[in-house]
Amino acid sequence: MRAELSVSRPEGDTLRVALRGEWKADQELPAGDDVLEALRAAPPVKRVAFDARGLEGWDSGLLTLVARIAAPAAAAGAAVQHDGLPEGARRLLALAAAVPERKGARRTAAAVPFLERVANLAISFGRSSREMTEFLGESCYAFARLLAGRARFRASDLLLEVQECGADALPIVSLISLLVGLILAFIAALQLQMFGAQIYVANLVGIAMTRALAAVMTGIIMAGRTGASFAAQIGTMQVNEEIDALKTLGISPMEFLVLPRMIALSLMMPLLALYANVMGVLGGYVIGVGTLGLNPTTYYLQTKASVHLRDFWIGLFTASVFGVLVSMAGCMRGMQCGRSASAVGEATTSAVVTSIVGIVISTAVITLVCSMLGL
Repeated sequence: MRAELSVSRPEGDTLRVALRGEWKADQELPAGDDVLEALRAAPPVKRVAFDARGLEGWDSGLLTLVARIAAPAAAAGAAVQHDGLPEGARRLLALAAAVPERKGARRTAAAVPFLERVANLAISFGRSSREMTEFLGESCYAFARLLAGRARFRASDLLLEVQECGADALPIVSLISLLVGLILAFIAALQLQMFGAQIYVANLVGIAMTRALAAVMTGIIMAGRTGASFAAQIGTMQVNEEIDALKTLGISPMEFLVLPRMIALSLMMPLLALYANVMGVLGGYVIGVGTLGLNPTTYYLQTKASVHLRDFWIGLFTASVFGVLVSMAGCMRGMQCGRSASAVGEATTSAVVTSIVGIVISTAVITLVCSMLGL
């Protein structure tokens, strides 16, 4: 039987609440608005009594109703009587009332002074810098052991990481690079058409893609795809205590987990950037030939004349730096992950943010150095 509630006033100052049916939380229950309206009606109510003789079953849904009535009744000066309720409900209500709320149990939002916030940021920055330096040192040591032929990791893991970082990333790199080339050529065409210099779209797209954009876009893609994956995988191992098990067996997690991932991404990033160059130039070719009406042979010769070998080397060097940064950020945040499920998500987010910040800063530094060297 569904839960029902009726309100009556057998006496002038007593409000009688009759309950019938099953009052369980998983069912649709009356909200008790009739009781609240009766409390506000005249003449004033002095007592609220319950009649639960028609009650067939109850759980926390009944207690919720009583708690909802208690505060308005107290505000109206009416006493809530629990005599008509089931014995179990009376005991639970008495137990709840017998244990008052501990002072200070509710968390209050206190304003943090400005100097304290600055100090916390400085401490956090110092701690992060120390952890980053330690991870870099351990990575260099693991790489030195690799060169000495003493690093311990499975070759199958390295090949699997190479496939995930390389071949599996080709579709998304193809799409993004092609679209970047299209967008760059279309924007350049809008301006160059004003001077009748549409042919220089080939120069702009070729140089921009080979020197910087292909590497930057590939780095950002791999930061969100592979760097986050590294952080999530290693972070999950940290939560499941698999890394502790490796240490117990005398196997270095830096060599067994981090080293294959860093080698794979560092090797694949230049190749992906080179492939992105081709796709970006192809995107510019589509706009130049299909929209601007340029001759395909003329566009190809203009691209060949404007793009030099040093532009490719600069782009490949930049991509190599990005590969090291992204792999280090993903593995470092994974190794620093806490022991909870939420910590894995935080580590993944932190890995992506750290990778992108590193990509932007390194791009600015490499561009400045190339400008100073006249490259």
